[in-house]
Amino acid sequence: MGEKVVAGTFDLAERSRYRAKLRECLAGLRRLLDEERFDRPKNLMGVEIELNLAGPDGMPRMLNAEVLERIASRDFQTELGMFNLEVNIAPHRLGGRVLDRLAEELRTGLAYAHRKANEVNAGIVMIGILPTLAHHDLVSGNLSDVDRYALLNDQIVAARGEDFVLDIQGVERLTCTSGSIAPEAACTSVQLHLQVTPGRFADVWNAAQAVAAAQIAVGANAPFLFGRELWRESRPPLFLQSTDTRPPELQAQGVRPRTWFGERWISDAYELFEENLRYFPALLPLMDDENPLEVLDDGRVPQLGELVLHNGTVYRWNRPVYGIADGVPHLRVENRVLPAGPTVTDVIANAAFYYGVVRALAEEPRPVWTRLPFEAAAANFDTACRDGIEARLRWPRRGRYGGVVEVPAVALVRDELLPLAAAGLDAWGVEPADRDFYLGVIEERCRRRVNGASWQAATYHQALETGLEREDALAATTRRYAELMHAGDPVHTWPVGLPEPAVLS
Repeated sequence: MGEKVVAGTFDLAERSRYRAKLRECLAGLRRLLDEERFDRPKNLMGVEIELNLAGPDGMPRMLNAEVLERIASRDFQTELGMFNLEVNIAPHRLGGRVLDRLAEELRTGLAYAHRKANEVNAGIVMIGILPTLAHHDLVSGNLSDVDRYALLNDQIVAARGEDFVLDIQGVERLTCTSGSIAPEAACTSVQLHLQVTPGRFADVWNAAQAVAAAQIAVGANAPFLFGRELWRESRPPLFLQSTDTRPPELQAQGVRPRTWFGERWISDAYELFEENLRYFPALLPLMDDENPLEVLDDGRVPQLGELVLHNGTVYRWNRPVYGIADGVPHLRVENRVLPAGPTVTDVIANAAFYYGVVRALAEEPRPVWTRLPFEAAAANFDTACRDGIEARLRWPRRGRYGGVVEVPAVALVRDELLPLAAAGLDAWGVEPADRDFYLGVIEERCRRRVNGASWQAATYHQALETGLEREDALAATTRRYAELMHAGDPVHTWPVGLPEPAVLS
């Protein structure tokens, strides 16, 4: 539902009927949970990566329709902006050589897509925010030509009732306005899915929330927007502000934004779906004919289409997902924290760290979320986005004294979280050679204090020091990034700066 829609307006009665239908879907979900109808553990993971299209000059190319026509694969789909694509990797069972298999699939798929993009003078760039994007690139005319994007834009703009204000204070400050949600398209991310049973959902979600800041600290890759150097991971503040349906008055009242970290630890998956209904008005009140309770009475499984659609318009950094596979319902935690890139090896290393540490933390006898205030986890997330690899995070003190202490993110990851991640990957049955290689990438980032964001910033500043103007320095940094990205060595090995120009004899 929502894949094929026609942009238009919704009358008052439709919204009222939709709210009632959402409540029916929520009641259906409650019954499915109570009747234990969900799939048994299958240790399934999935990966989605959002991509940018840029030309040999490093500038964005609004050509996704042409590139997708040439790729001609269902693995690649449109995303919000005309300079975006998304690649979806089929679900894999965690275990064995799954990490190397994923890496090989991604390399093959991205190389093919890059060759096809070259046919229209474009290429694939896997990065959190393309540094060369300008304000004039992110306008409604550059949204992908898909009805659901036009409809979503119209509804979010109508809900806000005025221009969106972007105001991000980082190394520099960016202030501007937008008449559409198009700036959201700048945010290109990796989404990691993990199928879990209802009984394990809360522990996995809480664990994912607790380590989100550490993920960002070691994985930040989006320091620039509209020619300004902002946060080391500028996607979260940009995403929040570019989809914010609240005018300033509602913000002042404490109304929750649609893009948010959350406000408490949970004990049941149902709580997140229920909160999404209780706090957020419908943006896309599209209904089908299914009566979920009658479907359940007949012994069948309801699609819960309205609930799924509404859930997709609340942008939690760890999102609950309801799905059906082979006629059996299942729940997933969708981790939306990470930026895309820099390389396939880096993406798989980030995934290995996440799947390992979440497994280990979810199974600890004294879980971290019983010792870390939720407010501290939320503050950690903002700190990591702002400071990246240099962030200092609050974390429960080890030993009998308890309490929370502030520690460098690199020390927390290296000394505490990486050993947990290794134990978690062992519990999944991942091959030790894969475990050690990919977690070793994270360890080296911590040791050298390098990630995609720090490399971009250092290379950009070095380019400025050679005499390049700001826009030229950003374009040169982007071209060098793309070159090294396609070469494939992990970012902690990248030499900082631009290559020396060839000297003609």
